[in-house]
Amino acid sequence: MDGLLNVYKERGFTSHDVVAKLRGILRQKKIGHTGTLDPEAEGVLPICLGKATKVCGLLTDRDKEYRAVLLLGRETDTQDVFGKVLEERAVEAAESVVRDVIMSFVGEYDQVPPMYSARKVDGKKLYELARQGREVERQPRRVCIYGITIEQVELPRVIMAVRCSKGTYIRTLCHDIGKVLGCGGCMEGLIRTRVAEFGLEEAKTLGQIEDMRDAGTLEKLVMPVDILFSSYPAFFAEESAGKRLYNGNPMKKAELKKKQMDIGFDAQLGEPPEQIRIYDGKGQFIGIYSYDRRRELYCPDRLFFTEQTEIAKEQP
Repeated sequence: MDGLLNVYKERGFTSHDVVAKLRGILRQKKIGHTGTLDPEAEGVLPICLGKATKVCGLLTDRDKEYRAVLLLGRETDTQDVFGKVLEERAVEAAESVVRDVIMSFVGEYDQVPPMYSARKVDGKKLYELARQGREVERQPRRVCIYGITIEQVELPRVIMAVRCSKGTYIRTLCHDIGKVLGCGGCMEGLIRTRVAEFGLEEAKTLGQIEDMRDAGTLEKLVMPVDILFSSYPAFFAEESAGKRLYNGNPMKKAELKKKQMDIGFDAQLGEPPEQIRIYDGKGQFIGIYSYDRRRELYCPDRLFFTEQTEIAKEQP
């Protein structure tokens, strides 16, 4: 299969566990995930199949949304409730103060990655060093909290929805909130509710995916890779350009149409878009192209077409 699968990662599985189990369920090797989700966390984990593994890094870079349970008054070495307790303190701040402090994190801030994370320092993963009892200096990284919705406050717990940039650790956000409040804090629970176009409502567990495989309905779940590029204008190549298209050559504007069986590029648009999706005459997605103004050509950025079509084979 080639495409994208919206998997609901259950608690207790690592992201690598999910990939390994899917290889068995789908009986194919070329599968990749789009960024790790902590073993005790659950929720949306987009999976790339076949040719779609080319966009794993792209999805890793997309913004994400979470629902988290913040537990105030406790500090642990892993910044969640599953780690060793370092200190416990009473939560003396009023609810209004807690709310104000949480909301003060909206915007950009420099976040220090936790020791129990997959980030690397001098070629070694931080969690490997942490398990050896070592702690090393970590450089802060600028992250952005786009928005926080406080859904429930029953101190010492707070349930909140967070929209954030790539590379944001929600565990560390909880830790940092507790640090500002002076009582400490850690993450008690986490559900990832969205990654780019992939939402929690459509995500399927491994068990559900296996059931759909047995029922012969699994292909309904697999989304085409071009869904990730829906914001780019779509163009269709002239049939006469088939051989050059399938060989990954740059394309002239005159060889592209805005719609299948429609008028040409120049008659449809004025200023050429910077990036576009290109399909062949049969509607098969070829890839993403960027416009080279000097050469007046569309050059391929990412190609997802790998096999010659019958049209290309017939051409000399």
